Amino acid sequence: MTTILLGPQRFTTTVGATVRSLGLDGPIAMINSGWEERESEDAELAGHLEGRGVNLQLHHRMMDVLDKDEHFAAAARLFRDRQDELRAFYGIRLQAAIDAVQAVAHRSSLHAIGPVALQSAIEAVRDVDAWYVAELADLYRSVRATAPRDESGTIGWHRGEIGALLDDCVGVVIAGGNVRTLLRTLRVFDVQISADLPIVAWSAGAMVLSDEIVLFHDHAPHGVTAAEVFDTGLGRLPGVIALPHAKRRLRLDEFDRMSVMARRFPDHRLTLLDDSTVVRFPDGSSELPAGARYLGLDGHVAVVGAAS
Repeated sequence: MTTILLGPQRFTTTVGATVRSLGLDGPIAMINSGWEERESEDAELAGHLEGRGVNLQLHHRMMDVLDKDEHFAAAARLFRDRQDELRAFYGIRLQAAIDAVQAVAHRSSLHAIGPVALQSAIEAVRDVDAWYVAELADLYRSVRATAPRDESGTIGWHRGEIGALLDDCVGVVIAGGNVRTLLRTLRVFDVQISADLPIVAWSAGAMVLSDEIVLFHDHAPHGVTAAEVFDTGLGRLPGVIALPHAKRRLRLDEFDRMSVMARRFPDHRLTLLDDSTVVRFPDGSSELPAGARYLGLDGHVAVVGAAS
């Protein structure tokens, strides 16, 4: 399988050239449910795909399910409300843990205890992240038990249509937008993208392909200022965390801050996806290819394959 992550497409559009480089001959599935109500406004994207784009209309289909299946809709609303409440408590705990990290990092030490204390503080942040992920998994199990998707005729009908469309496609593009909505629609219909189908994705689309989705914005005017674990992704690229708009959203010149972020996720490569970025993973691999930029544990931007 080929998986290609792109930088944001708003100012520098590379999706057309990237798809052409794959030499595909046939329809290309378009997943742009992150655009929500603008999902049908796909003429520009379809144009980049030379008219071969097939919109799976996942957001439209989800709205149809919520309109026709009252039992599932009630369970979905309950899940949304409980996740929002969970995220609120997570945010409180996370900010307190991050504040402790910063306090420890700025405390001078005459002995070797300083680095040990800092590592312990970072591990405490990871414990908060792990607590949130475990609680979220319980929420998913609860909603699936309350309203199993397999028991919804409406969901089943849409699944059949989606599967038939994907069977005729030779590739998939996943656009950005609202990552929560994008992930939700993929999950509602349990969209299965064959390992043989190449995927080109950007922004929120790139984020959902990992096994862990992280929200981040160092310049947020209020609320939690630390990066937040949001959800688990599709797992197409395990060990990779996509960071779109990295230059705009991260204080990359604050190396201590970036080091803390990288050390929170030591089993992942925090991959920077800025304008014009093209990260093409070797077939069947989630190892970052040469030239890919990521956050090193020391907080500096590193490049795969560059001389140290």
